[in-house]
Amino acid sequence: MSTQVSPATQVSALTIRSYRPTDHRECRQLWAEMTAADAGLYGATSDDDSGAAFEEYLTRLDLSGMWVASDVGGGVVGMVGLVLDGRGGEVEPLVVASSRRGEGIGRTLLSHVAEQGRRRGLGRLSISPSARNLDAIRCLHAAGYDALARLTLSIDLQSSRESVFRDGVDLCDLRFRY
Repeated sequence: MSTQVSPATQVSALTIRSYRPTDHRECRQLWAEMTAADAGLYGATSDDDSGAAFEEYLTRLDLSGMWVASDVGGGVVGMVGLVLDGRGGEVEPLVVASSRRGEGIGRTLLSHVAEQGRRRGLGRLSISPSARNLDAIRCLHAAGYDALARLTLSIDLQSSRESVFRDGVDLCDLRFRY
């Protein structure tokens, strides 16, 4: 299925369609961009081949679908995947080319994956953005992801001097670093 997005609501017309093997290079590059951005949030550097995990992602047995957003010229400017998780699904990944953020591409991909989840009879969708990715968290909240379903907590095994975590989030009357 292909979803057309009106030029009136976007900078340019988009088509949301299923991933094709011919999208591999562009999607791998988007994955590398996402990996580098996530690493940068915590002051780390990504691997030289930060797109390599994309190959492993494509082999997941629980991957239910993957869709891309392509622009008028046919170039891939975003992608979203749906991973099965019991009676629900996990949106993994959601990535938009950094040069195209703020145009509503992410919201369009989220809307598309939600519709795909409904068609598959899923009861819920979850997504796990990095705690420091405030732009993503705001975008996801605006798209309806406003229920906390689970948390991922980490223990920092580095000495406090080398810690990449910041103080500053309160939840359930407890203080967390992020």
